[in-house]
Amino acid sequence: MNTRDIVIKSTTYLRGPNIWTYCAIIEAVVDIGDLEDSPSNTVPGLYERLTTWLPSLVEHRCSPGVHGGFLMRLKEGTWPCHILEHVTLALQDLAGVPGYGFGRARETEERGVYKVMVSGWEEKVTLAALYMGRDLVMAAIDDKPYDLEGELEKLRDLAQDLCLGPSTASMVLAADERTIPAIRLSEGNLVQFGYGAKQRRIWTAETDQTSAIAETISRDKGLTKELLQTCGVPIPSGRAVDSAADAWEAAQDLGLPVVVKPVDGNHGRGVFINLETRAEIEAAYGVAVDEGSGVLVERFIRGNEHRLLIVGGKLAAAAKGQTASVVGDGKQTVRELIASQINSDPRRGRGEDQPLNPVRIDSAARLELTRQGFDADSVIPEGREVLIQRNGNVAFDCTDDVHPDVVAMAALAAKAVGLDIAGIDLVAEDISKPLHAQGGAIVEVNAGPGLLMHLKPAEGQSRPVGHAIIEHIFPGNENGSIPIVGVTGSHGTSQIAGLTAHLLNAHGWRTGLASAQGLYVGDRQLFAGDAANWDQARRLLLNREVEAAVIENDGMEILTKGLSYDRCTVGIVTDIAYSDSFKRPEVAYHAFETAQDLVKVYRTQVDVVWPDGAGVLNADDPNVVSLAQYCDGAITFFSAQADSPVIAAHHAEGKRVVFVQGDHLVTADGASQQKIIALSELRASGLGLTQESIQHVLAAIGAAWALGISPERIKGALRSFH
Repeated sequence: MNTRDIVIKSTTYLRGPNIWTYCAIIEAVVDIGDLEDSPSNTVPGLYERLTTWLPSLVEHRCSPGVHGGFLMRLKEGTWPCHILEHVTLALQDLAGVPGYGFGRARETEERGVYKVMVSGWEEKVTLAALYMGRDLVMAAIDDKPYDLEGELEKLRDLAQDLCLGPSTASMVLAADERTIPAIRLSEGNLVQFGYGAKQRRIWTAETDQTSAIAETISRDKGLTKELLQTCGVPIPSGRAVDSAADAWEAAQDLGLPVVVKPVDGNHGRGVFINLETRAEIEAAYGVAVDEGSGVLVERFIRGNEHRLLIVGGKLAAAAKGQTASVVGDGKQTVRELIASQINSDPRRGRGEDQPLNPVRIDSAARLELTRQGFDADSVIPEGREVLIQRNGNVAFDCTDDVHPDVVAMAALAAKAVGLDIAGIDLVAEDISKPLHAQGGAIVEVNAGPGLLMHLKPAEGQSRPVGHAIIEHIFPGNENGSIPIVGVTGSHGTSQIAGLTAHLLNAHGWRTGLASAQGLYVGDRQLFAGDAANWDQARRLLLNREVEAAVIENDGMEILTKGLSYDRCTVGIVTDIAYSDSFKRPEVAYHAFETAQDLVKVYRTQVDVVWPDGAGVLNADDPNVVSLAQYCDGAITFFSAQADSPVIAAHHAEGKRVVFVQGDHLVTADGASQQKIIALSELRASGLGLTQESIQHVLAAIGAAWALGISPERIKGALRSFH
C-alpha cells in the first residue's frame, strides 16, 4: 500500500535523564511510509511554505551548528521526521513554553520508521505540539492551507492552563543554570528545589521562609503603617474610618486631597486617589468598604506609583507606573476610545505574558470621567485628552534610576514587616532622589509580589528576578543536593543498594533506600513491594527526612521513565548482560540484540555523576569498564579477581581501586592502601564468600569510600550487617 503520510505510532514520556539527554522528553515512534522517498528538496514549495509559517526556524542551528543551520538542511534535503522534530520545538516556543530546545530524529531498523525526541516540561503540551507539528508538516508537504494562528491559540491556552506561570518558570530556569533540581509539587506553581533534607520550596514569589505572620501583617494596611512608622519609614498619614461621614471628617483633618482604600485589599481594587470633594470621598468609601474588612483614608502623595522588588534585603528590580488616557476624535465614545487606543495594545491582556492589564470603566474610572465632565458613553471632541486611570500600569522598568536611600527605605520596610521577598509600593515624583527630600512615601508592603512586570516590562530592560530569588534561597555554591547513590546493572543491584544504604545509615545519615526489596527511610519501611522504579524513588527525594539516598535503577525503568534524579554523587554499575526483557513492546525499535547494545542504557547512570562525585564500576565486565569515559567524576574500579588487569592499570595511575588481596578486601589509592575487612568476617556477618557476594561488598565499599566515610566506619558497619 502506497502511503504518503506521517503516522505517530506510539509515544513515551521520559521524565528524567535518559539515553538521549538530561532533560524530560517525549520519545515518539513515527512512520512516514512512502515519504521516505521524498526528502524536502524534492517537494516543490515546501521550504517556502514552512519558512513563511514559521520564520523562527531560522534560529535552529541543527547539525551545521550555525545560525540558519536547519534551513540549510531543509534546502539540501532532509526527511519529514527531522522536520517534525524542529517544527514541534518551534511550536512550543511560539506557545510560550520554556524548555531546553532538545530534539533528535533517528532511523530505526524498519524502513520509514523513525524515533523522534523533543524536550518538554509538560507532557500534554508537548504531545499537543507534536501532533500539531505533524498536521502542519503534512499541510506543507501537500500544499494545503493551515490555520496556524488558530491552532497556536489552542496550544497557548493549553500551555497557560498546564505549564508553570512565567514568574515560577523564571526561577526554574535560573535553578537549572545552577544545576539545582526542580520538582513541581502541584498543578499550580508550588515547586520544590533540591532534594530531601536540603530542599526548599517556592510558591510563585513566596518561599518556605516567607512568614505567615508577616504575610498577615502585610494584608493589614493599618498595622503595616504602624510598624513602618516605628522604624522611621516615610508613610502617608491617615487613619481607619467606619462610615462615609467619618471618611469625610478624616479627609478634612488630613488635608485634601486624600486616598480612600480598603484596609486589607489587594491588586488595587477599591483604591481611589486624589479625592477632593465630599461626594467623591463618600462614594469611594461605599466601594472600598465592600473590598475589604475596613477602610483607610490617607493623605494623597503627589507623584508616580513605583513597585520595588526586594529579595533578601536587596533590590532585585523596580518599575514605575503611567497614567492611561485617550484622545478624542469627535466620533467615538470613551468606551470605544479605550478599546481602540488603550486595550488594543498587545501588551495588555489577562494572559501571563502580558504585563499591562486591560483598562476597564470601573468606579475609579467613572470618578475621573465625572471630574472632567464626561461619562463612558460621551463622545469626546477631536484632540481633547481625557484621563481614564491615574494609578496602575506599573510595568515600566526604572531599576537603574532608584536612589540608594530609596532602596534602603524599601529594604527596611520589608524587614519591618518580616518578609524575605516583598513588593514595596511607593509614590515619588523622582525615584532618583531620597523620599524625605521630595515628600514621597511607602504606601504598601506586599507579600507574594508579581514578577511579570520585571520579567517582561512594557518598556525597558528585563530583570533577572528569578535568579535573584534562587540566589536568595541557595546562596553561594549551595545547590540543594544530598548524597545520592544510583545503582544499576543486570545483576546484584538490590543487594548492593541495600548494603550501601546500611553503610550510609551507620555513618549517621538518615538514608532513604528505593530498591526491589522495598522503600525505606532509615530502618522504617514505607513500602513493602518492588520500589526500584521512578515513582517510589521520587518519594524519597520529596521526603524532608532523607539526608542521603540510595536508588536502584532497573534498565527498563531507564528506558521507559528515565532517572528519578538529575544528578548523583555516586553511580554504581554492576554488569551489563542481555536478556529477553529488552524485547518487550514498550522498547520496540531500539534494536537491542547484545550486551554491547545495552551500554547506552546503563551509561545513563554514569552520565549524571557530579564532577566531584565518582563512578564505581565493575572492572571484570569490559562493557562496564567502557563507561568510565562518560563519567564527569573520578572512577573507582572494583574486582573480586586478585589479578585483574584493569585494577592493576588503574592502581598504577594512582587512582582508586577496591579489590581482594589475600584474605582481605582492600582499598587502594596510589601508594596508600587500607585493609577494610577480612573474608572470614564477611562469612560471620552473613554476607557470604561467593564471588558474587564479594563483588556486592566491594561495590558498596567503593561507594562509601567515595562519599568520604572512613575505613573504620565502613568496617564497623560491615560487621554489624545482617
